[in-house]
Amino acid sequence: MTFVIGRGEGRQEAGPSGRLGTYRALDGSEGALLHLDFDGPHAILVVGKRGYGKSYTMGVVAEGLARARGVAPVVVDPMGVFDTLAAPSDGESVPATVVADPQISPATLDPRSWCALLDLSPESGAGALVWQAAREGSTLAEMRAAVEATAAPGTDRRAAINHITLAESWGVFDPGGLSARDLGGGEITVVSVSSLDSAPMNAVVRGVGESLYRGRVSGEIPRLPWLLVDEAHAFFQGVGRAALETVLTQGRTPGVSLVFATQRPAAISEVGISQSDIIVSHRLTSGVDLAALEAARPSYMTASLDERLPTDAGEVVVIDDATETVHAATVRGRDTPHGGDSPRASEVVED
Repeated sequence: MTFVIGRGEGRQEAGPSGRLGTYRALDGSEGALLHLDFDGPHAILVVGKRGYGKSYTMGVVAEGLARARGVAPVVVDPMGVFDTLAAPSDGESVPATVVADPQISPATLDPRSWCALLDLSPESGAGALVWQAAREGSTLAEMRAAVEATAAPGTDRRAAINHITLAESWGVFDPGGLSARDLGGGEITVVSVSSLDSAPMNAVVRGVGESLYRGRVSGEIPRLPWLLVDEAHAFFQGVGRAALETVLTQGRTPGVSLVFATQRPAAISEVGISQSDIIVSHRLTSGVDLAALEAARPSYMTASLDERLPTDAGEVVVIDDATETVHAATVRGRDTPHGGDSPRASEVVED
């Protein structure tokens, strides 16, 4: 028997799904298969302390999505560990494309986001100029020209232009950057942002998230988009947050899903946890992180989350709001290499 997490009664056999792992019995032995629903939109939070498998679990989900029909999966990779999805696979192939130097259109960000990205108050002279330039220009050159054409004091104009020049130096803005069409295919797209600092990394997440959402709403993306984001706390604390919360709060109707992983659930916004209909938890030991999850514990979960959490790597507790059930499980092995293992000094070969 196979149970599909995220599907209500009467729908267990319907639509695409991906194998997550198996039930874990009290004695640690494997039980029936557990799959994850890919047929409808979901918000899935994956948590766990460092080294216990949250990125590995996201890789398992990514492999399943890449093989599923009717979906458009995109992985944002801030740690450089998901390019291995494009490596040879054990068994069925995993169609994947790695975007090593992602770029987005400047028009993707609204004026408020531009000010936040450049750490400018909209009420300041330079911030007001950047705000106006973002409304009038769709390229950095047009934004710069809009600032230069104003009658604002020279110090404000110079400050605004310097900030726009800083954004240009990041190399992530281009009118021909990633579009909904680029991201909406059936294979999984790995958007690597591991070489970027926090601000440009957040800008890319904002652009990708907005493109997927708008592309689905407009009909430009016929498939159901799935956005997977590792180390999500880094984006909930930056300009990427707006795009992620849009998917969380408004993505269900157009059919846009979010899978986000973090070792710091306390750093995720309250919306991020409360809107998740599936929570996959590896081992956690931090009191503040446990408290953040415990606050969202559903009434049908009688025991505390702390009492249910696993102790070994690869083991998880899954809270499924669609069926109002809780599952102890073991995540299956990856079919593609896992890029998140830590190096060891004992493995170094010296001359």
